[in-house]
Amino acid sequence: MFVLKKLISQLFYPLPLCLEIFIVGMILLLFTRKQRAGKLVILAGVVLFAIVSYTAIPNMLLKPLEYRYPPVGIANSATDDPLPPVKWIVALGGGHTSDPKIPITSQVSGASLVRLVEAIRLHKKIPESKLILSGGNVFDPTPEAETMAEVAKVLGIHNEDLLLESDSKDTNDQARLIQPIVGDDLFLLVTSAAHMPRSIALFESLGMHPIAAPTGYLTNESQSLNPDKLFPGTEGLVKTECALHEYLGHIWAKLRGQI
Repeated sequence: MFVLKKLISQLFYPLPLCLEIFIVGMILLLFTRKQRAGKLVILAGVVLFAIVSYTAIPNMLLKPLEYRYPPVGIANSATDDPLPPVKWIVALGGGHTSDPKIPITSQVSGASLVRLVEAIRLHKKIPESKLILSGGNVFDPTPEAETMAEVAKVLGIHNEDLLLESDSKDTNDQARLIQPIVGDDLFLLVTSAAHMPRSIALFESLGMHPIAAPTGYLTNESQSLNPDKLFPGTEGLVKTECALHEYLGHIWAKLRGQI
């Protein structure tokens, strides 16, 4: 079921979807007499590709997800925001590829790395806290939590401050397997800002008490005009894919009664 979910969801991501539309249009043009329909289908594919490649529309999709919960422990005009005296800081993995030929810091995805760094930042502000690193071996022989732990040690975290959850395959699994560790305690939940609403819903559905600590924002406000924003590019595609992944994931969790 997990692999099937991954395969089906890929069909709705921007690049595969546009390619599917182009293929349908080409089939109509080359192998049928429906020339007008074929041209309209290809035009629809071009328009869709342009929409998902510019950042404006993806930003509109992402902002309701990324700004639902404020970040914690960041500096404001006066002092740092107060942090709750939690015992646990949970960092959810966001992908990895174990490859001993490259540095350990390159074996975790960008999403995993920024989540881990944020969790470490918060851990250093709450010295008595413990880091729970969560992620299994989905498509890799090494559990992601173990790879994240090696990165954490490189960044100065002691082994006694780390707990690993290394059996999960998705966010629902992470919530289910972390529950016995944290129990009824309040804890900081660190994950990408867009992923946070679904994560909070899944953890709370099990009666847990997470405090959102979002990071890895994709829609941060630029302080100056960037000419790159005037043209389509991979940034827009990445943002669109991220937004669709979260909305589809939320629908899937609803259908399965997980939230």
